Parts: sequence; structure tokens; C-alpha cells
Amino acid sequence: MDIKKTGLVLEGGAMRGMFTCGVLDVLLENDIKFDGAIGVSAGASFGCNYKSKQIGRAIRYNCRYAHDSRYCSFASLISSGNLYNADFCYNKIPNELDVFDYETYRNNPMEFWIVATNVNTGLPFYKKLDTCDKKELDYMRASASMPLVSKIVELDGEGYLDGGISDSIPLKYFESIGYEKNLVILTQPEDFVKKPNKAMPLIRFLMKKYPKMIEAMENRHIMYNDETKYVFNKAKEKNTFVICPPESLGISRTEKNVNELRRIYQIGRNIALNKLDEIKAFLSDN
Repeated sequence: MDIKKTGLVLEGGAMRGMFTCGVLDVLLENDIKFDGAIGVSAGASFGCNYKSKQIGRAIRYNCRYAHDSRYCSFASLISSGNLYNADFCYNKIPNELDVFDYETYRNNPMEFWIVATNVNTGLPFYKKLDTCDKKELDYMRASASMPLVSKIVELDGEGYLDGGISDSIPLKYFESIGYEKNLVILTQPEDFVKKPNKAMPLIRFLMKKYPKMIEAMENRHIMYNDETKYVFNKAKEKNTFVICPPESLGISRTEKNVNELRRIYQIGRNIALNKLDEIKAFLSDN
């Protein structure tokens, strides 16, 4: 019998990602393993802790630094061009303040992929992160760099921004590289329908050098709604399992209220605990 490769697909959503963190921590606590994971935006920056096996790390540092101007602030946006300060988020925190377990990450055989969007082509770029060294963390940062409040991340002669612009829920990509059995974690409820971006006039002005990126952002709601439909259609089959909030999480993408962050995290935990037997059965039926 062929054993199907198991994958974990993690949508973004900035601080809605606390829901994902709650789900992932329950899975870690129950030693549930996957052959690979792919994260988009917050799904990448929080999801990497699954490969490093650091239960509680993401909710911990997000609560600890929620009101720290070095983490996320307009002061950072003005001084550095990034609402979420790049040096603080991808250097100070993982290397000094809440240390990332690079050794466990590197030794864990689970693959970890991120999605970013190439600003010149408007197309998704997929990158496997083997070590989370500085350059790979820059790719992770690119995946989570929200337009208008982040600088374009320049890597190997190309510019990148948030992966959610071009591939918000990369289930099709993971299937295309051999991950046949996937657990998908979304941060919006099943009935959510994305609408056109109201900030498009500003985006067209500020990103006029990148017409393909503008086109991708104009069409993002169509792409997102198509991907959502695909995910839930696949969930009717036996090779896809979807976890999502029962209703809108009701928080800002840049939520700073610690009680709200913990509330969203707990919703994720509760759903994962309630579905734990189903998840185990899904993964064992291979």
C-alpha cells in the first residue's frame, strides 16, 4: 500500500493567526507529525514553531510584545518603513528575547515551505526553508510583509511581498509537489467571502512601478474565494481535513489587546481539542 505524504497548510491573516497557533499547539502536545507544512504570511511566521516544536512560543511573544513600539507601531513604520519592525521581529525576538530553537528546526525531517509574492510578476514564489538562517528568515519576512505598511523585501535580485496576495491557501501547490493528504487551517469561517480591496486607489498610486502586482491585488478576492471553494470541495473527499473558526474571529489584523489575542488562541485550542480524535483518524487512514 502506498503511504500518502501528509501536509499542513496554514493560511495567514496577521493576528487572526493566533487561532492557528492554538490549533498547532494542541497538535504538538499530542505529538501529531506531518511530512511537510506550508505557511502564508502569519501562517509562515507562526507556523515555523511547529517544526521547531516550541509549544506556546507564538502566543507568548505576541502577548509579551503586543504594546512594545519596537514590535508593531506607526513609529516603526515611519522610521523603518515596516509596521512590524523587521530587525525586532526577525532578529531580536528569535535570537535574544524568545529564542527560536534552530537546532530542533534543522533536525526535524518535516519540510517547511513559505509563499511570497513576486512584485515584478505578481505570481506566487514558493521556498523551502531548511535552516531558518538569516536569509531564509528574510524569505519568511517577505511572506508576511503586508503591502502599504511594509517595504518590499529584496532577495536574489527580486522583490517580494505578502504571499497571501497571490496564493492565500496553497493547497493546490502542496498537492502538486506530492502532499496528497492535507490538514488545512483557515483563519476565516467557512461562509466568509472576500470582497474587493477598498484601498486599491492608494495601492495603484503607491505601486505604479509594479503593474503585475497591482493586477494581482485587484484580483485577490477572486483568487481567495476560488481557493476557499476548492478547499471545502476537497474536504468532501477523504484526503483533506479543514479546521476553521465557526464564525468571524472579530479582531483587527494588528490586534494589540492581549486578552483578545488569548481569546482567539483559546478558540483555536478548543476546536483542535474537540476535533482531535477526527484528526488522528484522518491522518491514520493512509
